[in-house]
Amino acid sequence: MMATESEPTVEWAELLSKVAQDRDKVAYAKIFEHFAPRLRSFGLKLLKKEHLATEMVQDTLLNVWLKAHLFDASKGAASTWIYTIARNVRYDMMRKASFQKEENFAEELWPILEDNASEDYQEFTLLENLLLQGELDHFFSAMSDSQRDVIEKVYLQEKSQQEVADEVGVPLGTVKSRIRLGLSKLKQAMEQTA
Repeated sequence: MMATESEPTVEWAELLSKVAQDRDKVAYAKIFEHFAPRLRSFGLKLLKKEHLATEMVQDTLLNVWLKAHLFDASKGAASTWIYTIARNVRYDMMRKASFQKEENFAEELWPILEDNASEDYQEFTLLENLLLQGELDHFFSAMSDSQRDVIEKVYLQEKSQQEVADEVGVPLGTVKSRIRLGLSKLKQAMEQTA
């Protein structure tokens, strides 16, 4: 379909506004068409099962339809808001399935982003958005090899911190320290390019 060439110019915030105010099905269809395949790809990477990825996409985009009125463009990009919904849906799915891995994410990210609440939201959602879209690779050079290794195992391979400690052969506290320091360096690298 030739319309994909014009997609970068699409104003997702405007489309979300039309969905929120007018329940505009055409605007929603554009959002759905663009984000569904991207969310499915993200879901397959992390959930490893087609039916779970499909369920995540459906739940995410249903929430976009139902909660479009909650989107606030002053807090971040529309795509960031949608990916944040996807992240939350995924967490809910993991809880329902009794997975124990969700502790790996928020526990180590929040201490780095505690300074200012509104900036925290933007920085956290930027990090999440980049992570979801696989665009963090060029920032990884800011970290040491040991920090990058631990962060990739915990956040990208979704191993528990204890699993990583056992695999790498270091104490759990060392894994936590490497994550904290690595994420701090990652944040600094992201700020320098912003």
